[in-house]
Order: sequence, then structure tokens, then C-alpha cells
Amino acid sequence: MSQQSRGNESNPTGKGYLPGLAIDAVIFGFHDQQLKVLLMEYTQTKIYALPGGFIHEEEDLNSAAQRVVFDRTGLQNIYLEQFYVFGDYSRADPAPMKTIMKAIGLPHDDGHWLLQRFVSVGYYALVDFTKVTPLPDKIFDGCAWYSLSDVPKLMQDHELIIKKALESLRNDLDNKLLAFNLMPEEFTMNEMQVLYETILDKKLLRPAFQRKILGLNLLERVAKKWTGGAHKAPYLYRFAK
Repeated sequence: MSQQSRGNESNPTGKGYLPGLAIDAVIFGFHDQQLKVLLMEYTQTKIYALPGGFIHEEEDLNSAAQRVVFDRTGLQNIYLEQFYVFGDYSRADPAPMKTIMKAIGLPHDDGHWLLQRFVSVGYYALVDFTKVTPLPDKIFDGCAWYSLSDVPKLMQDHELIIKKALESLRNDLDNKLLAFNLMPEEFTMNEMQVLYETILDKKLLRPAFQRKILGLNLLERVAKKWTGGAHKAPYLYRFAK
């Protein structure tokens, strides 16, 4: 990509970026039996948002989404799914962005490109929580995980974006075996079932769940998990190479 085609967000015209188009990423992780989402807190504003970004003029849309997620997680080659396009006129509220721009000392008037209407392409990412070191940058005070039951008030329609991402994840869970992308390298069958139950928000029958997962022929049993107790240790599984 040439330097001329790369955008600079501080440029009032947004030169180098596709106009009116943005990306918002719902990055899911699973930890302590909770489904979590990665959120940003803008510097000195108490404004929370999903990780997001823009598309360079000579950049593929999916490549831009991968870049946005990499910048916040440090991970590559993770599962990304485009799930919805958010284009309602009601989402065009420049007030939060004006507050953010003022806080970071970015000169602007009402014609600045960041204050215009954007259509946003939603992606969700599924990551191994244990491998992520959340990475803020200079315009963020924080980049941290939040459980879905403890999400703070978010700017614009970002709460709706999370809701839509979760709906899409639930619908695709069996068809695309998405849950496996959230697991560590080795896991017990019970840990996998807890993840499914957390995402679907319902209890599952253990024998039926185990038959279903083992019937996929995607797992190999590696060892028993030592518990230190008298009870039989559960088997550990991993994905077959």
C-alpha cells in the first residue's frame, strides 16, 4: 500500500480513507465461565466503545478488519466473521466524537470528516482469552475485557452491535463450530459444555452434548486432567491435527 493511499485520521478531509465507511469489531473471549467482550475507553472522556477503525483506499475490507483486531489484541490468524451492516440514519450522532476530539486536542469544526455520517460494517472475532494482551493506544485510557452482564454504557449504537453479534454467534454456533475458536489448546468436555451453555444462555443435557461433540470427529483425547482428589480425573481434549 502506498503512503499516499494511507489515511491520517487527523486530516480534516479524511484523505486516504474510504469516505463514510467504518468497521466496528466485537471481540469475544471466554474466561471464568463468562463470555467477555473487549472495550475501549477514550482518553479523559469516560466514553466507552467497541474497537473500530477505517478502511484505507487501497485496502481490502477484510484486511482492514484484521488490522483493527490485531491492533487491539496483538493476535493474527484469528476467526473473524462479518455479521451485519449498521446504516441507520439515527446512529449519526457527532456529539461523542466531538468530546473525544476535544479531549485529545484534535482541532476540528463541524466539517471534519470524523463528524460526518458513517455506515459501519460489523465483525465479530473469537479469540483465546489467555493469549490476548489488550493493547490501547494514545487516544485510549483503557482497553479491557468486560463480561456481557457488566458492559458500561457505550457510544452511539455499540450496544446494539454487541447484541447483533451475539445473535449471529448463537445462530452460527453449530453450523460453523465457532465455539472451538474460544477454547484453549486443551480442554475438558465439561469446559466445552459450559462455553456452549454460556453463549446459548441455556442448560444442555450432558450425554447428548458429549455425543454431539464427539460425533464431529474433530477432537482427540490427550490425557487425564489431574485434580489431586480421589475422584476420577476428566479427560482432556484438543483439536485433531
